[in-house]
Amino acid sequence: MQMMTRDVLLEMDQEEDDDDDGDIGDVPASRRPFLTPHTLHSSSRVLENLEQTVVSSFGTLESQPDFQTPEFEEFNGKPDSLFFNDGQRRIDFVLVYEDESRKETNKKGSNEKQRRKRRAYESNLICGGLQLEATRSILDDKLVFVKVHAPWEVLCTYAEIMHIKLPLKPNDLKTRTSAFGNFSWFTKVLQVDESIIKPEQEFFTAPFEKNRMNDFYIQDRDTFFNPATRSRIVYFILCRIKYQVRDNVKKFGINKLVSSGIYKAAFPLHDCNFSHKSEDLSCPNERYLLYREWAHPRSIYKKQPLDLIRKYYGEKIGIYFAWLGYYTQMLLLAAVVGVACFLYGYVNQNNCTWSKEVCHPDIGGKIIMCPQCDRLCPFWKLNITCESSKKLCIFDSFGTLVFAVFMGVWVTLFLEFWKRRQAELEYEWDTVELQQEEQARPEYEARCTHVVINEITQEEERVPFTTWGKCIRITLCASAVLFWILLIIASVIGIIVYRLSVFIVFSAKLPKNFNGTDPIQKYLTPQTATSITASFISFIIIMILNTIYEKVAIMITNFELPRTQTDYENSLTMKMFLFQFVNYYSSCFYIAFFKGKFVGYPGDPVYWLGKYRNEECDPGGCLLELTTQLTIIMGGKAIWNNIQEVLLPWVKNLIGRCRTVSRAEKIAPRWEQDYHLQPMGKLGLFYEYLEMIIQFGFVTLFVASFPLAPLLALVNNILEIRVDAWKMTTQYRRMVPEKAQDIGAWQPIMQGIAILAVVTNAMIIAFTSDMIPRLVYYWSFSVPPYGDHTHYTMEGYINNTLSYFNIADFKNRSKGNPYSGLEKHTTCRYRDFRYPPGHPQEYKHNIYYWHVIAAKLAFIIVMEHIIYSVKFFISYAIPDVSKSTKSKIKREKYLTQKLLHENHLKDVTKNMGVIAERMVEVVDNNLRPKLE
Repeated sequence: MQMMTRDVLLEMDQEEDDDDDGDIGDVPASRRPFLTPHTLHSSSRVLENLEQTVVSSFGTLESQPDFQTPEFEEFNGKPDSLFFNDGQRRIDFVLVYEDESRKETNKKGSNEKQRRKRRAYESNLICGGLQLEATRSILDDKLVFVKVHAPWEVLCTYAEIMHIKLPLKPNDLKTRTSAFGNFSWFTKVLQVDESIIKPEQEFFTAPFEKNRMNDFYIQDRDTFFNPATRSRIVYFILCRIKYQVRDNVKKFGINKLVSSGIYKAAFPLHDCNFSHKSEDLSCPNERYLLYREWAHPRSIYKKQPLDLIRKYYGEKIGIYFAWLGYYTQMLLLAAVVGVACFLYGYVNQNNCTWSKEVCHPDIGGKIIMCPQCDRLCPFWKLNITCESSKKLCIFDSFGTLVFAVFMGVWVTLFLEFWKRRQAELEYEWDTVELQQEEQARPEYEARCTHVVINEITQEEERVPFTTWGKCIRITLCASAVLFWILLIIASVIGIIVYRLSVFIVFSAKLPKNFNGTDPIQKYLTPQTATSITASFISFIIIMILNTIYEKVAIMITNFELPRTQTDYENSLTMKMFLFQFVNYYSSCFYIAFFKGKFVGYPGDPVYWLGKYRNEECDPGGCLLELTTQLTIIMGGKAIWNNIQEVLLPWVKNLIGRCRTVSRAEKIAPRWEQDYHLQPMGKLGLFYEYLEMIIQFGFVTLFVASFPLAPLLALVNNILEIRVDAWKMTTQYRRMVPEKAQDIGAWQPIMQGIAILAVVTNAMIIAFTSDMIPRLVYYWSFSVPPYGDHTHYTMEGYINNTLSYFNIADFKNRSKGNPYSGLEKHTTCRYRDFRYPPGHPQEYKHNIYYWHVIAAKLAFIIVMEHIIYSVKFFISYAIPDVSKSTKSKIKREKYLTQKLLHENHLKDVTKNMGVIAERMVEVVDNNLRPKLE
């Protein structure tokens, strides 16, 4: 087999020196590793193992005269068929290419090269034991569909190489009971009807071995390997079959052939149409059941059929929907508490004393505020911020503090209970020891050219680069990521400059007097207009940078060359999240912790970049602006993502159907219907996780400023689950099933966010809201010796927290401020705690300021320690794996080992019995002549 393939590929080498496909999947043939089979510690051995296994199992190609090509068959008129024309061999994978001889723009040289590569690849597939059948398209005669079938021997061989766990015997352990058993009458409504989607039978499993085939639960060879497992095995083979040697470099893999255009697509088949059952009675109609009971809008209130999702799409997609469903369930509790806190603030907003003072014509209407910028900004009256102060009372209330503490505990409960649920899924889905069976990526295997000594086995093994080369790659990758993060910071600085510049314009253009009747004056203050426009511009910049960086992050990770697909995704995850964290949250961090904090005072303002005067917050603080920013980004992101996820694939499929509408009367086979769906892409699930983790950050990091965030997230996630389900079952081709033990790097990312959220929420309450200054005033400065009231009260708070400034002390930059209504006023007010003019320490921080600073620091320390103590206690008290799950894992491992041992003993006993019988016969035959 290898000899003929090599001759064919070398012949191609001589003809195609000018071809250049890139270098992914290439490796010098003379430097390819030759290693022993079935080792787990060195992933670079897999490719050679496959060659050795195929040679021993299926013979060589030396006797073959030329390329082996698939047989061409006409479509048999059965649109729902999942088999070759003979009706016996199941279609495990489909390859699609465009016939070069029928292309309209026929570049003879280039097309001939592609044709020869494809023929070599298909010939090697056949030599590798796979069976191919080609059928020309019904709707477009230029397209050819190559159907791939893996026979029993091939499946068994590669199941052993891939260490796939397969059934030994039915599982007789008790299944997990629901904690809501007493409410079965209620939960039954939410459950999927078991008469429609029947529960899967549970089995004890073990890694497959051909020499112990009799130990496995094989009742029917056609169903022993389910369609998802068959597709996974075939895809494993397709990714490792070679098709060309050029300059002593081998090229291999279906991914490279698809990316270079030699094949148009490669995918496993859906089992039926999503809208109706298959005419084939043997078809399980799993896609139809998933659409009806999971993706259809009428099933929005039902629980997800996770076992069927896992069976049809694989564990990787199953664990995503399990996590998303669990996250959504936990959001229900957070949303209820958040709405309660919001209603508390809404009901009590009319009792907000300091807001009444702002709106009162004899208090806020007579307080003249200092200009907030130079030259163009006017003096202004405090009561123009009346409406914003009323809104602020809703969010800046005691309920916000309670909710922030609650969310610190909630996020810990969510993460700990998810770990337990994840452990249960690991047991139920046989992924407890997944790391032992995961194979290296073909791109990694292809680069294994350097010999090193394994520290554990002390044997030689191949790696893609030396230690020095790895350090260089890590340095370059880290530098690239740092550059893009700095680029985001630069964009944030640009937004700040926009805020500073446009605030001057709005201050000059918007009305300067408040009469209470003009709705524009009532709601659109210079601060509000600046905040809203800056938030929208920030959102647009975020989405643009996000689109660009996605491609850059993939390029960086490809250059880094991780070993396994899990390592690849974890590396990409960390890069993408680090970027997205800065991209999405930087503007929120600026508003929460920097805006209005370093502004100086009117006579000596702080200038940014030596030109722009730093922004100031409203008299009520920056909390309302932070709430506005979160609302716009969260809402805009949800709308944008839904447009991308729903409208784009739907429109693309609609355009595809319109192009073939003239031939719609023809009956298209299953493989052609699936081809016209959209490809999901390797990283399709990655973006779904990223979207949810970014949302998780908004829900936890800044929840103290927006208690309705969990409610928005809950509504979005309920729709997101069904939208993702609808998209996968109706708009996208079936993904190649993949194994996954957990949610990967997203778990430690969520844990990091949970720890950071305690700090951010404590600091938002302390430094962004006005809760601490109000408490200090109420308990210390409203009564003697600092106050004039005889009892604790909030009256006089506004007057007490606004400092005086002498207009005569303005620098030249501000003297020209036009304000006709200034009349006889010689002072203006500004938001700070400083001594008035004429005081021995005029414009220095007063005693109130130092009381507030001490109270803020004390609050942060106390709140952090209380929440962290509760978090660590909860983490310690709730084990990651429940006692029952641990017992089931140990029980299954014991029974599996016992079963394999007993079967082995039976075989040994049987063999010993046969040997003993033969020995008796020999002895009897030798003694009988002597006795006679």
